[in-house]
Amino acid sequence: MSRRRRSIFDIMRERMDELEEIAEEMFERLLERPSWDITTQSLEPLCDVFVRSDRVIVTADLPKVDPRSIRVRGISDDLIEITAKMRVKVNFEDWGVTHRRGEFSCFSCRVPLPVPVDMSGAEARFRRGILEISLPRKKGYEIKVE
Repeated sequence: MSRRRRSIFDIMRERMDELEEIAEEMFERLLERPSWDITTQSLEPLCDVFVRSDRVIVTADLPKVDPRSIRVRGISDDLIEITAKMRVKVNFEDWGVTHRRGEFSCFSCRVPLPVPVDMSGAEARFRRGILEISLPRKKGYEIKVE
């Protein structure tokens, strides 16, 4: 019984198909939901997560926010929730959108973290509309191998 060896082109074609499927899934996830919720009058801020060897740095863009109203809560060791009330309410007309109605008075989001962190050592600072949260990485956790 002879086995036919797969050509490099067949392997590359399979990999390209897999990458296309992953890209489509990610694109659909981004388009699934808007970055606002009219029922809770909240906007989702722009967030960025940066992982260093010892810390995870999360930044959130929170313009027009009252600094005293900012709340950062650890949901689990790899998920945080950020909420803050705005000093002034914003509506769709402010952005030139006339086909939608809605008013927003706060920011709210849940930020998934790529690695487990120790919430007890978290530090946060708010400056010029940017919230920066520094979380130490959890030590001694087990890495799952599939």
